[in-house]
Amino acid sequence: MLGAGCGFAASVMLGSPARAQDKQLRVFWWGSQERADRTNKAVDAFRAANAGIDTKTEFTGWSDYWPRLATRVAGRNAPDLVQMDYRYMFEYARRGAIVPLDQYLGNLLDIADFGKTNLGSCSVDGKLYGINLGVNSSAMAYDAAAWQETGVEPPKFGTSWEEFASKCEAFGKANKRKKFYASVDASGLEPAFELWLRQRGKALYDDKGALAFDAKDAADWFKLWGVMRDSGGCVTADIQALDKLTLETSPLALGYAAASFLHSNQFIGAQQLSKAKLSITAYPVMTGGKPGHYLKPSQMWSVSSDAKAPELAVKLANFTVHDPAGVKILGVERGVPASPAMRDLAAASLDDVSKQMVDYVGKLDPYVGPLPPSPPKGAGEISFVLQRISQEVAFGSTPEQGGEQFVTEAESILKRG
Repeated sequence: MLGAGCGFAASVMLGSPARAQDKQLRVFWWGSQERADRTNKAVDAFRAANAGIDTKTEFTGWSDYWPRLATRVAGRNAPDLVQMDYRYMFEYARRGAIVPLDQYLGNLLDIADFGKTNLGSCSVDGKLYGINLGVNSSAMAYDAAAWQETGVEPPKFGTSWEEFASKCEAFGKANKRKKFYASVDASGLEPAFELWLRQRGKALYDDKGALAFDAKDAADWFKLWGVMRDSGGCVTADIQALDKLTLETSPLALGYAAASFLHSNQFIGAQQLSKAKLSITAYPVMTGGKPGHYLKPSQMWSVSSDAKAPELAVKLANFTVHDPAGVKILGVERGVPASPAMRDLAAASLDDVSKQMVDYVGKLDPYVGPLPPSPPKGAGEISFVLQRISQEVAFGSTPEQGGEQFVTEAESILKRG
C-alpha cells in the first residue's frame, strides 16, 4: 500500500502556521476538526516550551490520509511525526518507512508505565515503532432521544444481531421523520465486518497474512445488511454512499441515522458533530458466538525514516502522552491514555461525553477477545475494496456475487504484496 494511491487526490487542511525559526518539525495526522483543534493546541504548547522550533501541522480524513502518506513516503518526503494505525504499522515498519524507537526509551521517551500490552501492541518483530496515543475498541453511538421518540428501546450491552435488526425495523415503522433511519448500513465498514467475523469464530486474516474468511462469510454479511435495508431498518444505498469514512460524512453526523458504528475514541468527535445528545454502547452480539471486540491502540505516533528532526519528533510525541500539559490538552479524544498516571490526570477534568467513553471501555471486558494477528501488506487497500463492493451490492449486485468478488480481489491484493 505504500506505493499505492499516488494518483488519488487528498484534500489536506493546514494547522498551525510555520514560522522561520531554527528547526522545523512536520506533523501529519488524520481525524476530525475536534482532533485538529486539540492537536494544534498541544503543538503550540510544545513550541512555547521549546524555543527556536518551527512547526508545520496538517491533517485530513482517514481515506485521504493513507494515499497522501504513501505518496510522500515514495517521494522520500514524509513528515517527521506521523499518526499511525495498527493495521498499517507492520507494513510501514517492515518497508523501512518508519523507524524503531527503542533507543529513545528511558530518555526522550518516558513510557515505561504503559505496560507490556500497550508497548507490545505498538511493536513489530520485537522493536517499538509506535507510541500509543490511547486505548480504544469498537463501539456504537446512538441518538437516545430519537429512539425514545419511536418508543423502541435502543440497543444495549448484550443485544443480539437478531434483536438489533428487529429493533431497527420497529424504529423504521414508528419513525415520523423523513429520510431518517435507525442505523447506518455498516456492510462496507471493515471494523464492523471484522468484529462480526470474530463473533463467528473467524477473522479477517490469519497469522500468516492470508484471508481467514471465505466468500460465504462475506455474502452472509452482505445479506444481513440487505435484510436491514429491505425492512427500512438502515439507511438506503444512496445515503450510505455519502459516507467517505469520516465522522463528518457518516449518516449519523449528516442527520440520516440514529445509530452508527465507530471506534470508542471517535465518540467525542461524533458528539461534536451531532446536534442530538449521543449515548454509547457495544456492538450487537452473536447468539452462541465468541467475543468480537478487542482493545487496541486507537492510534500511534511514529517517526518517519525521512524525518529531519527525529529526536524532536520523539520529544513532541512524549509531550502528548507523558507531560501533564500535553495530556490535558489532548484529553481522551484519541482514546484512554495508556499511562495509568496520565489516565487519572485526564479523568479528573473530563466532561460528560469523555466520561461516557472512558466508562464504556471499562464495561467492555466481557465482550473482549484477544488482539487479532497483525494485518498483512495490502490490508488497508482491502478495506476500501470492501466499501466499494458493499455499495455495489446495495445498488443491485447479489450478496453472493459481492462475496465472491470481494474474496477474489482481496486475494489478488495479498498476492501482489
